[in-house]
Amino acid sequence: MTDVAKVAEQPRKRRVRLLGLLAIAGPGLIAANAGNDAGGVLTYASAGAQFAYRTLFVMVLVTVALVLVQEMCARLGAYTGQGLGALIREQFSLRSTFWVLGLFLVANTGLTVSEFGGIGASMELLGVSRYIAVPIALVTLWTITVYGNYSRGEKLALVLSLAFVAYPVSAILAHPDWHVVGRNLVAPNFVHSYGFLFLVVALIGTTITPYMQFYVAGAVVDKKIGPKEYPAERVDTVNGAIVSDVVSIFIIIATAAAIGGTGTLESARQAAQALVPAVGSAAPALFGVGLLGASLLAAAVVPLSTSYAIAEAAGARRSVSDRPREAPLFYGLFTLQLLVGAAVALAPGNLISLVVNMQVLNGLITPIVLTYVLILANRRSVLGDAANGPLFRLVATISVATVGVLALAVLVLNLGGFS
Repeated sequence: MTDVAKVAEQPRKRRVRLLGLLAIAGPGLIAANAGNDAGGVLTYASAGAQFAYRTLFVMVLVTVALVLVQEMCARLGAYTGQGLGALIREQFSLRSTFWVLGLFLVANTGLTVSEFGGIGASMELLGVSRYIAVPIALVTLWTITVYGNYSRGEKLALVLSLAFVAYPVSAILAHPDWHVVGRNLVAPNFVHSYGFLFLVVALIGTTITPYMQFYVAGAVVDKKIGPKEYPAERVDTVNGAIVSDVVSIFIIIATAAAIGGTGTLESARQAAQALVPAVGSAAPALFGVGLLGASLLAAAVVPLSTSYAIAEAAGARRSVSDRPREAPLFYGLFTLQLLVGAAVALAPGNLISLVVNMQVLNGLITPIVLTYVLILANRRSVLGDAANGPLFRLVATISVATVGVLALAVLVLNLGGFS
């Protein structure tokens, strides 16, 4: 091959590699990116606004935990052909299943409220009333998921969510003190206060959200990904977790550089100020588009994860390929959560406060769900040779235990009136 031909061949090879990455992008990428939803973006922005760069080390540790947890869930789905709801029902008592799924339903209903709140807030940034936007979003999401092409809807929401790629650009253009950023990434620089601990648990709750675990396992099963296809899905899952958390870290950096130390975040428009270094006066509109895409994606994924889990545990049909008459429980739960989420989101109230509190609730529930995931992934009776090895088991156990201790500390302090 001549030198000219080799040069001409390089762009084609790059396109092939890119297409290969897009081809294996699936449940792992969708679940991880859904984590950067209205709750995620506003919680990360709150961390930057309140504590500047001090939560970055926490995010590094949380990213490691997220990779481990998402990989275990995808592996459980691929090697057992069952979602987490069905596995918990089979491997544990009915009482345990009832309480876990009950907590999961409560948390996800609250999250669905915050997603519709994100839709309303994003459209108000674009000049559209939430009282118009939320009902239209409700009908559109339900129609696309139940009767339309859900896969195309996922891709559209992901494309809109790409607006948040502007955060890394903003973080660079805002000229933060990179020495301080680097120091906070590699070493803890905590604030000894209830508020800091509360926000740390909120960060855990929005990054390692229980619905992501149920969704990725359920979607792997729904898409018929088995042991043969699992190596590609493992790449999808691990890469999705890392990429989504890198974006999360840049959200904190950009917000810290723009408005760090100003106190509690009060509005979505205030969060948009972090994008000003990159796009100037267009920041509110770009933030609105990104928030809309992220909220739409999560507003479908969150209630679907609940439907997957509860329908699995009940032994009912559970697939977006089924029609409503074939899977009434699955679609009934999905519809109910959408209706409740949209209705509550239209009520007056502080969106930021609602969102952060829902992430804390998820942070309290997360260690319970992760304990079940860890036990299932450790059992050779469940996964055979694909069960966790000694080193993986040790690191995963430390991660889950740490999350549990932090959640327990917030709960005890809150009950003790130390907030």
